[in-house]
Amino acid sequence: PVTLWALRNENGLVAKVTDYGATLVEMHVPDKGGRFADVINGFGSVEGYQNWDGNSSNPNQYFGCTTGRVRNRIAKGKFTLNGKPYNLAINNDPNHLHGGNEKAICRQVWKAEVVGGKQAVTFSLTSPDEEEGYPGNLSMKVTYTLTDDNELRIDYEATTDKATPINLTNHAYFNLGGAGS
Repeated sequence: PVTLWALRNENGLVAKVTDYGATLVEMHVPDKGGRFADVINGFGSVEGYQNWDGNSSNPNQYFGCTTGRVRNRIAKGKFTLNGKPYNLAINNDPNHLHGGNEKAICRQVWKAEVVGGKQAVTFSLTSPDEEEGYPGNLSMKVTYTLTDDNELRIDYEATTDKATPINLTNHAYFNLGGAGS
């Protein structure tokens, strides 16, 4: 099971986030005429986010999720850290992309906690040592905050017990014309 949270500010903006992949699902903002529209590309149900299979022909290209441990590509799925070689899952042949396959952080259900006194949700997840080939137990937190200044803030924290590469980001695609345009 997964959960969807709606963050609302005093100006009527709405951001919707889910614990599946710590994903930004919707962002409703006004246009110059004051009409609200969802400007985030995504899916109407969790199945759209879950059905991504690593095949570039699949329509879900990491829409709105938190990518990592390392976002972007790692050439041939290999790196060396402190003299030790590491081999990662190849999911963008011949490379490793956005953290790997079925255990990538974008494909896991994160623990969620509503932040008291704010329009915010913090998602947390621990990726164990050697998951998808990465060294170290990595504890991550991603906090989405919708401010009354019409800002959507995304704050990242990570700690580990071994040297490891880390480069988290949000992978939202925006359509400023609104959903369906």
